[in-house]
Amino acid sequence: MAMTLTEKAAYIKGLADGLNLDADKPETKIINALLDLVDDMALSVCDLEDELALVGEQVDAVDEDLDALESYVYDDDDCDCCCDDDCDCCDDDFFEVECPACGEIINVDEGILESGSIQCPNCNENLEFDIEYDEDEDEE
Repeated sequence: MAMTLTEKAAYIKGLADGLNLDADKPETKIINALLDLVDDMALSVCDLEDELALVGEQVDAVDEDLDALESYVYDDDDCDCCCDDDCDCCDDDFFEVECPACGEIINVDEGILESGSIQCPNCNENLEFDIEYDEDEDEE
């Protein structure tokens, strides 16, 4: 099993302590200062590795959410039935509606129009629909 950086730093510090160096000598002071520096750096690197692992998990979660969102937004046009994309069962008519409050163009389908209203996703203005069908269209 490989040692972690903090374990290696502690091991080296133990080796230096085992040498019984004279604490008053300048060389010993330098060695002890370097060992303290190595220990601090090892702790900092371990903290950074932990934080990086957490950020990696968060990025993975955001990536999964983004994949789901992209699938919802961009794959919505794909036909989920057993036929081609050009089939009649997949012909959903979308209508462009302009919000009178903010001018946002919103694509809605016939089901939303028939429900009578929707909130503008841009300004939250309530948009109401009153659908009138031409008699000529019903005959065709």
